[in-house]
Amino acid sequence: MSRTEVVSLLEAVVKDRGVPKNVKNSIEESLEILRKDDKNNEKISEAASILDEISNDPNLSVYSRTVLWDAISKLEALK
Repeated sequence: MSRTEVVSLLEAVVKDRGVPKNVKNSIEESLEILRKDDKNNEKISEAASILDEISNDPNLSVYSRTVLWDAISKLEALK
């Protein structure tokens, strides 16, 4: 699993019209972190933490939540 694949997953969620704006903003924040630092484990953890926090949003669809969980697990594997 590469960082590029995680970024692609997250970009797909951001493009989904059914995702709440606050969730999109947090995903964008995670994407920015992932795009900046290539091999910093602390930054990967920070991005995963942000995604984990928003995955509990009650307005998030089951599909989007599953994609976020998938992205989190792939980020954890990168550490």
